[in-house]
Amino acid sequence: MILVVGLGNPGKQYTQTKHNVGFLVVDELGKRVGIDISKDKFQSLCGEGFLQDNKLLLIKPQTYMNRSGDAVLSASNFYKIAPENIIVVHDEMDISLGRIMIRPGGGSAGNNGIKSVISNLGTKDFIRVRIGIGKPGERTDGANHVLSGFSKSESTMVEDSIQTASDAVLEIVNNGLQSAMNKYNQKSKNNENTEQRSSH
Repeated sequence: MILVVGLGNPGKQYTQTKHNVGFLVVDELGKRVGIDISKDKFQSLCGEGFLQDNKLLLIKPQTYMNRSGDAVLSASNFYKIAPENIIVVHDEMDISLGRIMIRPGGGSAGNNGIKSVISNLGTKDFIRVRIGIGKPGERTDGANHVLSGFSKSESTMVEDSIQTASDAVLEIVNNGLQSAMNKYNQKSKNNENTEQRSSH
């Protein structure tokens, strides 16, 4: 079984905030694969289904971001899912808006949800699909930035990144981590190089 976790905060007031892009990706995956993510289990909203021969468990922890690891540990222990079969989708300020990056392991980059997952699992060796939300402006601190919504101009980029992140998760499940990293990390790098050239 492969566990796909979208990080976010429960409650309508958080639905369209930067910190909730992980929830939005899991919702998109549920639509694509035909998994209903409404079961209340593992301190999460969750659902199970199959993608080809792979069994998937999609979860949206309802613990609030800082305790996301409680839900991840509960689900992974119940099904005895190894860390290398856990994919966590989350926002990251160190990546510019609209880009995604995939990596196996690493630190938390200041994301409290990832800190909680690392602490609970006792390892950093799970897969991350990181969605760029960009850094806050000079007058905004990090906490307010992640809990803010998207402007009209940002919304299109974010919607694109949610679709791309969903594609990336399916690529990991179907063809493996390395294939997804080669495909999506390179695409993100190429986009950045193109933007840098066009700005000169």
